Amino acid sequence: MATMRWAPDTKWERMSLTMQTVAGPAGQVARIWTARCERPADFSSIASFTPGIGFARIGGTTIANIRGPATRATTLSCPEGAEYFGVDFRVGAYLPMIPFAPLMNLHQAALPTLTGGRILIDGRAWELPTPQNLDVFVARLERSGLLVFDPLVEELRHDGGAVRSVAERTAQSRFLRAVGLSRRALRLIERTRDAARLLRAGTAIADVVAATGFYDQPQLTRAVRRLIGHTPAELRRGGVFLDL
Repeated sequence: MATMRWAPDTKWERMSLTMQTVAGPAGQVARIWTARCERPADFSSIASFTPGIGFARIGGTTIANIRGPATRATTLSCPEGAEYFGVDFRVGAYLPMIPFAPLMNLHQAALPTLTGGRILIDGRAWELPTPQNLDVFVARLERSGLLVFDPLVEELRHDGGAVRSVAERTAQSRFLRAVGLSRRALRLIERTRDAARLLRAGTAIADVVAATGFYDQPQLTRAVRRLIGHTPAELRRGGVFLDL
């Protein structure tokens, strides 16, 4: 279990947002997480290649959304007392009836809510999950055929991008359907998030450039600014909230 909290002696002192990883990875789940906003706060929602389902409790109302990947950082705000939880899917797990690509960059699909604490997915009513039983909820989605996994995505990610048994055009199409991103876009996000982790750990910028395969420091800076929302120097200084 990992807990991330803004340091109280930084510029975030007047704000308070905590985020916690509850479980994962397991099965089609990459991570189950919770977050709480103690006071109004702005933060950078960074680029991500893991779509999922998120839930928000704000002012006594719970809303549910399916979200796609994000190719850039976006500044968001959370109101006082808001609670959030959700699940990030394993890369390659997807909902055939709701393509992820149109949901990219916070164009989320709201799930209709019913009385009695239920939500509608593909015309079926589901009991609203909690952070403690989200893994069961995901397993039920998988058993019902609403959540599926394409093993080709794993092969394309980890076997050098070449799959001899499938035509390249078919491979590209299946990857885009399951992930909502091209392989090139996913790899850039992955490298930039790796760079952000190294920078936050205090690694020298030149060493981060070499370790993550960027051409030079200006290229790294452009990527980190666009995908993470901060400069490399800001990340090395610390004091910024990052959900990495």
